[in-house]
Amino acid sequence: MTQSEYPQGLSDTHEATILSSTRYTPETTDEVRQIVLTLNEPSFYYLEGQTIGVLVPGPHPFGNAFHHRYYTLAHVRQTEQGVELELLVRRCFYIDEVSGEEYPGIASNYLCNAQTGDRISLTGPHASPFWIPADKEYNLLMLGTGTGIAPFRAFLRRIYQEQKDWKGKVRLYYGAKTGTDMLYMNDVNNDLSLYYDQETFQAIQAVGKSLLGDEGDALKGGVADHAADIWKLIQEPKTHVYLAGMKKIATALDEVMVQTAGSSELWLQTKERLIQERRWSELTYQ
Repeated sequence: MTQSEYPQGLSDTHEATILSSTRYTPETTDEVRQIVLTLNEPSFYYLEGQTIGVLVPGPHPFGNAFHHRYYTLAHVRQTEQGVELELLVRRCFYIDEVSGEEYPGIASNYLCNAQTGDRISLTGPHASPFWIPADKEYNLLMLGTGTGIAPFRAFLRRIYQEQKDWKGKVRLYYGAKTGTDMLYMNDVNNDLSLYYDQETFQAIQAVGKSLLGDEGDALKGGVADHAADIWKLIQEPKTHVYLAGMKKIATALDEVMVQTAGSSELWLQTKERLIQERRWSELTYQ
């Protein structure tokens, strides 16, 4: 496939090869895979928090030749052959509101079904609202669910393994339906334990309390349990807030902070100040 064959506006493309695809969750829960791709482009440049586009060849509904879906890069590693890219992908399914039928998510199933050696067309990397402050005195308040932990994992690796000597407080609040859904924080894949000995780092794992609830509800419970600490941290002038994952976590945070602040007006003013000062980053989905 030549670049001239790609959709208009997506000429900045790369051809990557699947190096490995590993299931990161048990068979009893939603399937999430860690997918590593290799890219023979040593000049590929990436900043933590950026996204990569995946082009799924068609034909697709409505006559589209391609389906384009963005994924946050969990990690990028330079090699002698080029670059290795790591994605964290949940196999998704959607219910048609009219017919009630279940349909597979196009990009997620395409990636989860891909085998080692398969070629994948990528675009980007693309700009992202997520970025790490240059000032090591900054506090990083990260709240996420599901695969939304991918950029945070990249952040932690950068500030503790590469930059080192981070001075500000780093707080990660992560919600999941069950303990085994704790991507990178469960008993099987707990690589975040690498940072538990850092004085500035603390991870708060919020597990769902109801079988009917989802990971967003779980995170809301964790935020409510630590609302005073979160509110205090937000008041500090060097605190950056990051939200990643389900859209409802933003609503959940608003609800809890309104109660903690004492009024919706005070919370909205505080949130608007963070946004205006570029200390609020949000990357959420329905």
